[in-house]
Parts: sequence; C-alpha cells; structure tokens
Amino acid sequence: MSTNFTEAFKFYKRKNPFPDLSGLVDAHSGQNNESLKPIRCSNALENVTGFGLLSPEEWKIHELKHHPGLLFIRNPFTASGQRYWAARCLKDFPKSPNRTNLQTQRLPEDSQKDFWGFFTATDDECVRKKLKSSLRWSTLGYHHDWDNKIYTEEEKHPFPEDLFSLTGILGEILNFPDYRAQAAIVNFYPQGSTLAGHTDHSEIDLEAPLFSISFGQDAIFLIGGTSKDDPATALRLHSGDIVVMSRESRLCYHAVPKILSDSQEIWNAEYFPEITLAAEMDGDLWEKCSRKSFWSPFNEYLRDCRINLNIRQVLSGNATTL
Repeated sequence: MSTNFTEAFKFYKRKNPFPDLSGLVDAHSGQNNESLKPIRCSNALENVTGFGLLSPEEWKIHELKHHPGLLFIRNPFTASGQRYWAARCLKDFPKSPNRTNLQTQRLPEDSQKDFWGFFTATDDECVRKKLKSSLRWSTLGYHHDWDNKIYTEEEKHPFPEDLFSLTGILGEILNFPDYRAQAAIVNFYPQGSTLAGHTDHSEIDLEAPLFSISFGQDAIFLIGGTSKDDPATALRLHSGDIVVMSRESRLCYHAVPKILSDSQEIWNAEYFPEITLAAEMDGDLWEKCSRKSFWSPFNEYLRDCRINLNIRQVLSGNATTL
C-alpha cells in the first residue's frame, strides 16, 4: 500500500533517473534552511575538546520545524575527533565479544572476531571487497535481538567508556542530563546500500533520546511521523553531523534511502591541535590517527562508505538491569 513515507523513500532510493535533490534540507549549504529552527542551549560544558569536539559555543543546533523533537547538530567534531571515532567504529566496535552480522555469514572465523584486523591484513583484493560489502552492523552493550526486537541480560557486554562519556556530554548540552548510553548499533553503509523505514521501540525507556552520529560519505535521512501516512522530510547528513530523536520524534518512522558521494573529506584536515585528552579516550589510538600510514586504510574506507553510530538508553531511571 502506498503511503507518503514509502513514496518518499522510493523517490530518493531510485537510481535511474537519479532523484531531484532540491527538496533536501541541508544545513551545510543552506538549502531549505527555513525548515530548521535554531536552538540555544545554556549548558556549555568545559573540556569537551578532550572527546574530539569543538567548543559548544561553536555548535550550530537546530530543530526540524515540522518534526518537533528532531534535533540536528551540524558537525561539532574536529577533524581529529572524526578520525578517532571513525577508527573506533571500524577497528574496535566490530571486534568480539561485540556482535556483528558477519557472524551469520560464511566468512573466515578470524574476520568474524576481528573485522578490521583481518580486513587490513589480507592482500586478496577480492576478499577485501567482499568483507567491505558484507559488514553491515555491529552492536555494543545490550545486543539487540533483531528477530524478537528485544534486549536481554544474557546478551550484554560492557559499554565503551569513551562513547558513554561522549553521549553524556551531548545529553548535558541538549538538556537531557540523566541520559545514560547502554546500547549502540553501528551501521555500515557501502555505496548503494539503504535502510528501510522503521521505528525504534525496543527500549524500556522510550522517553530517552536516540543519538545518531554520521561519519564518511553523505546520506539522505528521511524522517516522517508515527504513521507512514504522515508527511516525510529529507535531510542531507554530512560527516560529523548528529541527529537526536527526542520527544515527539522518538517513535517516528525514519529511513536512509540513499548514500551520496562527498569529496570534501573534512576528516583529513591537516591541523591537529594539542589538547588534553579525556581519561576515557584511547590515547594511543588518538595519536596513531594523526599518522598518514596508520590512517590511510580508514581513509580509503570512508571514501565510499558511510558509518552511522546510533546510541540509545535501554533502562529507565536508575535501573541497572532489565
């Protein structure tokens, strides 16, 4: 059955003819910016640069006018910050004991335990190409049961401390001071891949926001309403952009119908300022990401793929278990 949301998804997904992108809301270029309402946040924290972030005074935060609660932060990361978090997503987050979709495929066991280690070690270009197109998701903390749409205490591992603190900072600045990250899904999008329309409703606390962070190539993010019959708006997301689904938008339909090419590679800025890194961060990885030889394979991946780091709170209040 045709709905406003499904029609918008099919329109932007199509390849031939390529869709008209003039309707996209793009805060970077100013296209259709009348759909965005500037937001001022009073919680300007100190020492956020230690997590790869710009000072909050430099952030550009908006709410989508026709989708209350859908907040958008125009890339608040430094180039160093983008490198660090993209490297974490590729090097560490798909590593065992975290779950990935590779564990259900006929691939070498070593690639299922340590995707990036295997990917960068192999000289077989066909194997590398297959691995790159095969990795689609990894889960952290509470591992989402895709079949039953639930979380369980049996399927849980410690949540990364640096990511927990990063989202805690975002929560403080955006007036969600009680936010606690407990689960994350890292989505990997090779060119040509999509994410169908869905809602996120598996968490116990549906009042807590979802944080969605993009790295690499651009994407079209489609946000609708609680019914697929509601009108949908398409946002162009760039590397480093953060989308926050809160309040009314928390249970709205959303999708990614297309990955778009972006040749700017803003993560490759040459300026790497000296900062005091936060204690939760991996200082060795941070330093290595400034080296061309170490960063090169990550750069090659980002040149035609997108990474989406989607973080959520599972439990309500001060609860420690389901």
